[in-house]
Amino acid sequence: MTNSFRTLDSADLKGKRVLVRVDLNVPMEHGKVSDATRIDRVLPTILEIADKGGKVILLAHFGRPKGGPDEANSLRPVAAAVAERLGRPVAFASDCVGEPAAKAIAGMKDGDVLLLENTRFHNGEEKNDPAFAAELAKLGDVYVNDAFSAAHRAHASTEGVAHLLPAYAGRAMQAELNALTLALGAPARPVAAIVGGAKVSTKLDLLGNLVKKVDILIIGGGMANTFLFAQGKGVGKSLCERDLAGAARSILESARAANCRILLPVDATVAKEIKAHAPSRFADVDHVADDEMILDIGPKSIVAVEEALAHVKTLVWNGPFGAFETPPFDAATMQIAKTAAFLTVDAKLKSVAGGGDTVAALNAAGVVEEFTYVSTAGGAFLEWMEGKALPGVEALRAK
Repeated sequence: MTNSFRTLDSADLKGKRVLVRVDLNVPMEHGKVSDATRIDRVLPTILEIADKGGKVILLAHFGRPKGGPDEANSLRPVAAAVAERLGRPVAFASDCVGEPAAKAIAGMKDGDVLLLENTRFHNGEEKNDPAFAAELAKLGDVYVNDAFSAAHRAHASTEGVAHLLPAYAGRAMQAELNALTLALGAPARPVAAIVGGAKVSTKLDLLGNLVKKVDILIIGGGMANTFLFAQGKGVGKSLCERDLAGAARSILESARAANCRILLPVDATVAKEIKAHAPSRFADVDHVADDEMILDIGPKSIVAVEEALAHVKTLVWNGPFGAFETPPFDAATMQIAKTAAFLTVDAKLKSVAGGGDTVAALNAAGVVEEFTYVSTAGGAFLEWMEGKALPGVEALRAK
């Protein structure tokens, strides 16, 4: 499926200095990595290159340092965490270019792993400065990008250097591209998309692209309230972008033109305040009181979504149905997640989900492993769903 991208299958790695762009922007607590998910994603690529006799030179950014090196944003503690997960030593160089990097690389043997210091300690990284990209390229013979989550940014280490060396997709990048092709590139039809989350304003491009690509668009979360308001329904004190009613109506219009069915809630879980186990009730969307808030979709709406999923072959999911961090307003997201997982395990559905809140919700429902693919890349996943070309991905296309 990723035949348009060069992968490690065609890369000559033995004895080569391989620059591998990875995402090690991991959460830290008290100087220790508190969640190693992103490290685990890139281990297969690191091991494969090392076992094929390549010298693995890891490039990564960390945090948002302001104009130069600072201790708080150093990758040094992350090197120890990578070594621990890898079960092999990982050396560390105090800079990603210049003498410290060159010296550390010169001392490497085939199969060794080295992590270079934060690429963002140099202004040239985010500016995609050709001179800085050239400094990076001097350190390697081959470039591998395994950081899909940073692929929507045209930075020196994600895009610039890819034009200066033979460039390949790593295994995590390859899996992501395969999943995305499966979901919207060349999906099995019919296709449904679930789009939730708080605001329509952040997802206008996404909705505009999806109505042209999917057969059913299921809208949940706070953004559904804006659509209900646009149809003249009273939404009480609910989160609602009233100034976007016109935009919501034009999305409904373009969906009709594209023959895409839009599924909006018909009932809701409403409450007077948003706090755990606040008194709540189910109400049809025509009967939300002025002092109530819509905080989740209701039981009739859940059934309608489950019926839709039973008739489609592919599902793309971005955003929860309700205020899922606060029970009982997590009920719809949990139940629909379990239904999608069940259909996937039963081989009736291919399910691809992504975005921070979505991943958190699927984790809470305990179904991440049962989905076909769950992307941990927030911004990149969203831009890809919006139909935008990602610079870091485009640079890997077979010429």
